[in-house]
Amino acid sequence: MQLQGLIHDRSAFAGMRSFERFQTRDLEEARRWGTRVFCENDLRSLDARKPVNAHMAYRRLNGIGIGRMSYGGEVNIEPGLLDTFYLIQMPMSGSERIECGGEITQTSAALGSVLNSHRPVRIRHAERTEKLILRVDRDLLDRHCRQHLGGSLPDPVVFDTAMPLDTASGQRWMRTMHWLLDTLQAECDPVSPLLVAQIEQMVVTMLLVCQSHNYTRTLCEDSRTVTPAFIKRAEQYIEDHAHEPITVGDMAEHVGVSTRSLFTGFRKYRNTSPMLYLKEVRLTRVREQLLRAQTGRTTVTAVAYQWGFGHLGHFTTDYKRRFGESPSETLAR
Repeated sequence: MQLQGLIHDRSAFAGMRSFERFQTRDLEEARRWGTRVFCENDLRSLDARKPVNAHMAYRRLNGIGIGRMSYGGEVNIEPGLLDTFYLIQMPMSGSERIECGGEITQTSAALGSVLNSHRPVRIRHAERTEKLILRVDRDLLDRHCRQHLGGSLPDPVVFDTAMPLDTASGQRWMRTMHWLLDTLQAECDPVSPLLVAQIEQMVVTMLLVCQSHNYTRTLCEDSRTVTPAFIKRAEQYIEDHAHEPITVGDMAEHVGVSTRSLFTGFRKYRNTSPMLYLKEVRLTRVREQLLRAQTGRTTVTAVAYQWGFGHLGHFTTDYKRRFGESPSETLAR
């Protein structure tokens, strides 16, 4: 769906060809775009002499969405309750004044913000501010948090509003965001469901680990000991569902333990992680399919993509390490 007034800008946003891009100098048009992508909002310019020059680029992947945006001028945004999602904002330049639940946070390139899904919020966006944004559906985050805890979620997840970006955790978070942006900018075609599920798992887990919230202490507690029976059931589940977009959370839920316990068990009894074990299984399935394939009927890229390998260079390196030959050599047999 395209809004009227869509302009193909020549700024840095123009390089984001795989993203939905939008530019306008019309305040109402910018408000409607924000309503469609996020939620109903009240958008007002704070300086009538300087009209807005809104630039926005956004891409949605199931339960998450990432992009960058700027209103150009100084504006006030009142979305009220976000209700169904969390919004993480990371200024690249400029600043914002966030009022959330009676708390005021002044953001900058060193301090981002997390807007919780059940607290009213007001944002004062300074002139020439540009920011990265990440939307995370509340249902997705709740599900992953339950899986990490290995039980129910009696209360909603409440993050600290202020998100330090110049700490070790903050820098780790920003590296993840830039990796995701780079990956999606390079991927113009629809992203494999297998890869989407892994991206969702990684982003939500990183958010729960890097940003303080009301379940942080519980998630950091020592995990229970996992018995080999859990590991065997998890291995069987991986073997049976390797062709599906399964995550660590799905594995843990199937065998009845927390994701922390599953990681501990695989590390202790298999000297690997659940996702590395899944990758090894998928590499084996790729090899089996390449060996069965008739020359000229398929390609290495097609088979690799089918099994969730989105980066062909990394896949080829892993394949050669595992089997001692390149996938193209296997296909040529």
